[in-house]
Amino acid sequence: MTAPITLVGSGLAGYNLARELRKLLPDAPLRVVTADAGDFYSKPMLSNALTANKTAAQLAMKPVAKMVEELKAEVLSHTRVTAIDRTAKVLHTAAGELPYSKLVLALGADQLQPGLAGSAAAAVVSVNDLAEYAHFRELLEGKQRIVLLGAGLIGCEFANDLAASGRQVDVVDLANWPLSRLLPETAGQYLHDKLAGLGVRFHLGTSVQAVEGEAGAYRVSLANGKALEAELVLSAIGLRPRLQLASAAGLAVNRGIVVNRLLQTSDPDIYALGDCAEVDGQVLPFVLPIMQAARALAPTLAGTPTPVVYPAMPVVVKTPVCPTVVAPPAMGSVGAWQVERSETGIKALFKGEQDQLLGFALLGAATSERQALAPQLPAVLA
Repeated sequence: MTAPITLVGSGLAGYNLARELRKLLPDAPLRVVTADAGDFYSKPMLSNALTANKTAAQLAMKPVAKMVEELKAEVLSHTRVTAIDRTAKVLHTAAGELPYSKLVLALGADQLQPGLAGSAAAAVVSVNDLAEYAHFRELLEGKQRIVLLGAGLIGCEFANDLAASGRQVDVVDLANWPLSRLLPETAGQYLHDKLAGLGVRFHLGTSVQAVEGEAGAYRVSLANGKALEAELVLSAIGLRPRLQLASAAGLAVNRGIVVNRLLQTSDPDIYALGDCAEVDGQVLPFVLPIMQAARALAPTLAGTPTPVVYPAMPVVVKTPVCPTVVAPPAMGSVGAWQVERSETGIKALFKGEQDQLLGFALLGAATSERQALAPQLPAVLA
């Protein structure tokens, strides 16, 4: 019996690849191995589910049994892969050894740990999957004062969501404005002001050093000498691709699991996509690159090598108080931001030396120009 094509991970990357594979290989043996429950949900929805009044159960769009039925696949839930034996083409798990023909790593990324001091440092929570969101909602019940670590994309989305639900939110970040890695300063200040108008209080240019206290009554000490009182502390300081499994198996890793344009690792029978993968030097933890990768990898696994292509892929930031769409210029781009500010929004264009459009940031009413500007951008990966 032929060993199945095996996908490790049941997030958007793993399950969307499985769907694409089934279109091309309707009867091939297919197995999904996941440390999670295996229910299908969209991870980006976790950071704005509160004001939508969505529970963890409601965010699960399809239970694992439905995924098994739809995909005609074996799904092993709550099953962690501990090692890859590349020579024998076998996965080692607590459930036993699992052979594979082709292996796809869709492992995702972990939340960065803040590394704090203090007696309550371990009480700081993060939300990186459906189970953690359920735990977060339990802890949040009856709480009003929240300290949030990180003013990046996920941090701003959580800040908007929590403040819109009527809670007092303090956001701490080392940068001098929100979304500092994606927005020029003027645009970041505009987003700051809109979130502040919702009640979010920012503590920028500093960091959290320690968390003391006990459940529901924490003292959060900042590097600038100030202290904040909180009933819950949430960390959203960034993601780190999960590399341990690949690295231990001897696969090439860098910032992510290193893959070529076919999404193939240094082992020709092992592939990677999604938040864990580094494609042509780029790690892009967003939905559109995941979808592009899934559509390319499925035909490759079916026998038609298909290099992945990334068109321009603007990122929508889920901050309803300040609609924001960002298409950041590629790393190392030479040029400058040209910023137009109006009463209703910000239009920031990153122009190259030949006045060509290399990126943009649109906030407020200016987001209406997204469709007109996106086609002018160069492909991320042509």
